[in-house]
Amino acid sequence: MELVSIVVPVYNAAAYLNRTLEAVQRQSFPDWELLLVDDHSEDESVRMIADAARKDARIRLLSQREGVKGAANARNLGTRQARGRYLAFLDADDVWRPDKLELELAFLKEKEAAFVFTSYEFGDENGVGTGKVVHVPGRLSYRQALSRTVIFTSTVLFDREKIDKDLLQMPDVASEDTACWWQILRAGHTAWGLDENLTVYRRPARSLSSNKGKAIARIWALYRRREGLSVPSAARYFCLWAIRATLRRL
Repeated sequence: MELVSIVVPVYNAAAYLNRTLEAVQRQSFPDWELLLVDDHSEDESVRMIADAARKDARIRLLSQREGVKGAANARNLGTRQARGRYLAFLDADDVWRPDKLELELAFLKEKEAAFVFTSYEFGDENGVGTGKVVHVPGRLSYRQALSRTVIFTSTVLFDREKIDKDLLQMPDVASEDTACWWQILRAGHTAWGLDENLTVYRRPARSLSSNKGKAIARIWALYRRREGLSVPSAARYFCLWAIRATLRRL
């Protein structure tokens, strides 16, 4: 059996969980386990997950032991507990198309890849696609990935037999997902892109402008502190990133 482990960090996600759970349970590829890692939610998230787990043995509830630790630590706990050869991440408010796992796993095998990702569509507050699709390149090396943050967390799939387990542990930094992709690529792996829209990225309108400044600070910190780039190199990659990030949202 080619089991896919799906790791979902959960923090006060009750408003979204039913739709996200349904999206996973409707997958045309049935051999999956869903690990929902609660980060001390204060809403009905835990109850909803526990109810779902009682009805479907493929669903597992995990909990952080000490205080709110954030998405990186939640994903890392789920990854350590995963049983499958293949690993996928899904954010609690995003939605997969029914054939996401089937098509992406077939693509990973076709390319004999360790790391694949797909296109995705921006969605509104209700998780309904807006028609704005982010297309992805056919492949990305480490240097190419530095100039664009096109790999979206809810679209990735990894072969854990081909990637060192430490590389799949997300650093506890801002933009931990991007930092994780870069550390995998820096180790010599290639990310292969499947240009098919298989995920809806829920993006509330109210959060857009407030996130721009934070995104700029995060990407600059990754270049300088995480990747150790010089100021000129960081500035060059930053300019390319800014151009592509702007075009992606138009």
